[in-house]
Amino acid sequence: MREQKKRPGCNNRLRHFFEHFQKKVHANKISFATYVIMGCITVAVIVQTVINRQFESTFTAVLSLILFLLPTFVEESFRIKLPTALEIVAVLFVFCANILGEIGAYYTKFPFWDDMLHYTSGFIFAAFGFSLVEIFNRHRDFDFHLSPIFLSLVALCFSVTVGVVWEFFEFACDVFLYTDMQKDFIISSIYSAEMNPAGQAPMPIPDIVQTVITTAEGEQVTVQGYLDIGLLDTMKDLFVDFAGAFLFCVIGYFYSNNSAKGKIAKQFVPRVM
Repeated sequence: MREQKKRPGCNNRLRHFFEHFQKKVHANKISFATYVIMGCITVAVIVQTVINRQFESTFTAVLSLILFLLPTFVEESFRIKLPTALEIVAVLFVFCANILGEIGAYYTKFPFWDDMLHYTSGFIFAAFGFSLVEIFNRHRDFDFHLSPIFLSLVALCFSVTVGVVWEFFEFACDVFLYTDMQKDFIISSIYSAEMNPAGQAPMPIPDIVQTVITTAEGEQVTVQGYLDIGLLDTMKDLFVDFAGAFLFCVIGYFYSNNSAKGKIAKQFVPRVM
């Protein structure tokens, strides 16, 4: 009987994972500096939030440290080499979204912060979607070939789908966990068919000065304008996701059309080890 090969234990896999991570960051000075700076700041945030008993922020910071290792996990699990630029952008994205955005409240301090992150995520996921099909396209064992325009279209659809799923997640949190991930907007005019007593034609309601909200207990909240509870935020996020994905798809099209010689796209397209 053949001796069955022993599967590597969990400890061996973890040791191999961290050895790979250590070699990778030391091989590139920019990656090493990025991980050290982001990691030290995040650890300091963890200590501060624990001292202040802000345990929800502590969880967010610890989650960020785990997500910093995600690029290495992807490389080890799928045998894919991530370009340095894409890896750094992914780490900075996690830091800007969780540490600065959530804990530092940058989402409320800077109106452009959420748009910037959605634009970046659209770009990143388009790169992943592009590379998934590009790997099959150029692999000799697969009879699978798409033209550059269809390759870019697949990447665009992949990235936009990820954005849609995220908006589903935000909606579910707002409905079931009573959060406000779909941020409210104050607007001064609407077009409503529901409020038109004459029929179904949209009736313009311009120059809205204020809206008074009365609860069942008789409490009143006055809004200076009309309160939109997430529709504009959701559509804006999806549009920005699309814009970021479209930018990469244009770059990816020329990259694929020129037989993978594009210098910019090479910095963001993963490849098989």
